[in-house]
Amino acid sequence: MTITPTTAGTDAPPPGNEAGQGAEEVPVHRLVTRATGTYIARVQPQYLADRPSAVAELARLRRGAGKRAHEVTDLWGIEGMDDLANLLADHGRFSRVEDAEEAVFLACTLWALHQQSGRDQGMHQRNQTLGGAVRALIRAQGTAGEDEEDSPLRKRLVRVGTAESLDSVAVRLREIVLLLRGAKVPLDYARLAGQLYRWQHRPERAGVQREWGREFHLAAAAGKKGRAAASGTDGEAIDRTLAADEEEYGGYAAGE
Repeated sequence: MTITPTTAGTDAPPPGNEAGQGAEEVPVHRLVTRATGTYIARVQPQYLADRPSAVAELARLRRGAGKRAHEVTDLWGIEGMDDLANLLADHGRFSRVEDAEEAVFLACTLWALHQQSGRDQGMHQRNQTLGGAVRALIRAQGTAGEDEEDSPLRKRLVRVGTAESLDSVAVRLREIVLLLRGAKVPLDYARLAGQLYRWQHRPERAGVQREWGREFHLAAAAGKKGRAAASGTDGEAIDRTLAADEEEYGGYAAGE
C-alpha cells in the first residue's frame, strides 16, 4: 500500500504541495480529491447495477471503515490507492505520502459503508458537504428551525472537528456515516478526502475545522432560501464569500 515518491531529499517542497518539473504546481490535496473521486465514480455505477465484482469490492472496503490504512492487509493495493500513486507519480516530487494514503483509504472505505445494500442511488454525490449532509440528516429526522442548532447530530459534527487524532476522526466519521446511510443522505467523499489530507497537517487543521462548521451554517442559509422560494417570499441571501472554491474540488469524476 505504501507509495514510493519519485524523488526525495532535503529540498522537498513544503507540506501539501508537490514541485512538478516544468508544469503548474498542483496542491497534493487536489490530487487526493481527484484520486478518490475518480475511483468512486468508476465503481459506484457498477455497484448500483449489481455487478458481482463491484459488490465484492465494496464488501472488502467495508472491512476497513473507520480503521487506518495499514491495519487491514486485505485492502493493501486497492484501486483507489493505485489511482493516487499514478497521479502523484505524474506530478514530480511530493511529501506527506502516508497522509495522502490515509485520506484516500478512509474516504473510500467510509463510502463503501455508506453505500451498503443501497441500489437506488449513489451515496457519493458531488457538492454534498459534510456539514451540509449533517444538516440534511437533522431535517430528515424531523427537526426544524432553531432546534437544528441544538441537535445531538450537530454535536457529533463538532466532535469530528475537535478530534485530536486521525483514529478519533475515523471513528467519529464512521458514526455519522452510519446515520447518513439510514436516512439515505449522500456525501461528497472526494471533497472529504481532500479535507482529511489537509487536516493531518497541523497548520491546516483549523482551516478544515472552519470549513466543516461553515458548511453546516451555509446549508442552513440554503434551506431558508429554498423554503422562501417555495413560499414565494424573498429568502435570506447566502454569503457567497464563504462558499468553497469550485475549482478547488471540481473536475475529479471520470470523464470530466
